[in-house]
Amino acid sequence: MAYNRLSEVLWHERNLLELLLFKLEEEQLLLTSGKTRWLAHATREVETVLSQIRDAELGRAVEAATVSAELGLPDGVSLADLADHAPEPWSDLLRAHREAFASLTTQISQLADGNRELLAMSHRATQETLASLHDVHTYDGSGQSAATEPAARLVDRTL
Repeated sequence: MAYNRLSEVLWHERNLLELLLFKLEEEQLLLTSGKTRWLAHATREVETVLSQIRDAELGRAVEAATVSAELGLPDGVSLADLADHAPEPWSDLLRAHREAFASLTTQISQLADGNRELLAMSHRATQETLASLHDVHTYDGSGQSAATEPAARLVDRTL
């Protein structure tokens, strides 16, 4: 019975990791398309899934502790250790979960790193655009280009 509950928790956690991967890909599509209108919503959805994953990890720890006790192993053993000591078919199933977690974690890390890089590039581009607005040239009444003289500037000398 403990193996069934552990397996259910692991399946739930895998589904959440796949959902996180999907949400990160959505976020990346928004970033690469330049349509950042929905970026805040996408980020909030990523944070929601991360919160659900943390809850699922607690459930997994509880169920893994029960299985560990049945196997005579100490609390906090890894999923690989549980798989090594579990009877068939549970050992194969636990190994499959572990491999899926490793694969999903790698994909999630790569996507998250890529998204952070895209956000940083977008931030730099925005700063450069704003900096270039200081030298705006306009036209005067006759249609001639007229550079505007900078107005008085306030300088904080304490910096």
